[in-house]
Amino acid sequence: MASHLRHFSINADDVDATKRFYESVFGWRFHAWGPPGFYEIQTGPDDDPGVRGALQQRRALVEDTPMIGLECTFAVDDVDRAARDVVDAGGTVIMDRFTISGVGHLVFVRDPSGNVIGAMQYDDDA
Repeated sequence: MASHLRHFSINADDVDATKRFYESVFGWRFHAWGPPGFYEIQTGPDDDPGVRGALQQRRALVEDTPMIGLECTFAVDDVDRAARDVVDAGGTVIMDRFTISGVGHLVFVRDPSGNVIGAMQYDDDA
């Protein structure tokens, strides 16, 4: 199953300072979306907006292990199959299938080295 990077998230202890940092350094634009303190990131101009991103309050997808670095999500055709393939390949599912209304179905997994990644089956009708 081929897939590509479709979304990234930046987890931050200080969302406002982190937002100002990326605005200043990379010229990214941020749009409030969803819960308080959550922003959609636009990394490019309107005619070529780049990979979709999000800035959010730091969280721990793995218990007692705060997310450090970028949290990447890859587009897949079938999120349930992707979860089975992860387990078959020696990884673990750390968050079972979760539906985001109007976006799609998401799982978070860990590879054999402990890296956390997301797999999203995009579905506007979810």
